Amino acid sequence: MGQASEQAEQQLEQAEQSEQAVSAERRPTAAGTPDAPGTPDAPGTPDGAGPGNKPRRRPWLRWTRRTLLALALLLLLPLLATQVTLRVNYAGDTADGTYTRDRDALWLGHAWVDGRKTDADVAALADRLKDTGVRDLYVHTGPLRHDGTLPKSLYPRAGWLVKAVHRALPHVRVQAWLGDVLATEGPTGMRLTDAATRDHVVTSARQILDAGFQGAHFDLEPLHSGDQDYLHLLDRLHRVTAGHDALLSVAAHQIDPLPGFHSFWGTVAGHPKWWSQGYFGQVARRVDQIAVMSYDTMQPLESTYGGYVAQQTSLALEVTPPGTDLLMGLPFYHENRFGHWAHAETVPAAVRGVRLGLSRTDADRAHFGVALYVDFAATEADWTAYEKDWVAGARHRASGS
Repeated sequence: MGQASEQAEQQLEQAEQSEQAVSAERRPTAAGTPDAPGTPDAPGTPDGAGPGNKPRRRPWLRWTRRTLLALALLLLLPLLATQVTLRVNYAGDTADGTYTRDRDALWLGHAWVDGRKTDADVAALADRLKDTGVRDLYVHTGPLRHDGTLPKSLYPRAGWLVKAVHRALPHVRVQAWLGDVLATEGPTGMRLTDAATRDHVVTSARQILDAGFQGAHFDLEPLHSGDQDYLHLLDRLHRVTAGHDALLSVAAHQIDPLPGFHSFWGTVAGHPKWWSQGYFGQVARRVDQIAVMSYDTMQPLESTYGGYVAQQTSLALEVTPPGTDLLMGLPFYHENRFGHWAHAETVPAAVRGVRLGLSRTDADRAHFGVALYVDFAATEADWTAYEKDWVAGARHRASGS
């Protein structure tokens, strides 16, 4: 009994010592933080915090915030700089005489060749155009089929239109506007890599010239910068139009606002919207007219849009041969979607941008004009702005007033 009692007392003392040791491990230190990692915090306090404690720092959170801020600045600062540059580009004075050279053009819808228009419509069109600078009409006659062929059933009234326009407006030329979607960014569309397709396009050009049109106007999109098959096609088409004493004209993509921008945008968005300036020049040397589609620019403000058009005008003038008609597109339509805002892309802003670019680069360029897109979406305000800002100045100079 006595030995057992001593053993029990020794076990009790050992248990008390162990409990004191555990209690000492859990007791807060003078700094107020647990000695052992992973000890639960007091209920209702943040991680690592307690009475008199400082919150535990989180380096990863600070690093993440700084990284996000840096990325935001990396994206926003170039954008802001570009917008400021375009706004500045919209400022300044235009040179005297930077008005119409009577080489302007107008895109017309398909209704003019499929039977929906009448002699009364031609008379109204003639009345609208008689005091303007419009010399060429691009009449929608296609679209081409993906294999390059053109069904004659698409333009049953083409002969009537050409004769009617010549009676009402003898100085105006009527060209066939032919276009199609290219299979450059999707599985369907025209493939210029196919030799048979290019042959068919050439045949279609002969076909519309035989129908009485005075030119072939091609709009193939999306056409990527550097496309050599397109250049070879233009060489063949120009031989055909020259043999018919007719014009070859094209609708052209915009030019890189920054060198190589089409490559960057193609990588980011999968749609290299722009052409290099060098490629634009290669196209311009192969045609009689080149009309820049200077709309759908993604610009949010009227001033930045006008500055952008001024830049595009200068870039195009620098590489277009003096003997090729260079036309800058004016937005005679009103849509609000990504890439085009009607409140920004206005005719007054476009005309001022054209005049600024012309003034700074080649104010006396004779083979120059604007192209109005498109007749069926135009408003009276569009026509008034075109006539007031682009045509009236030339008429005043001619009259000496």
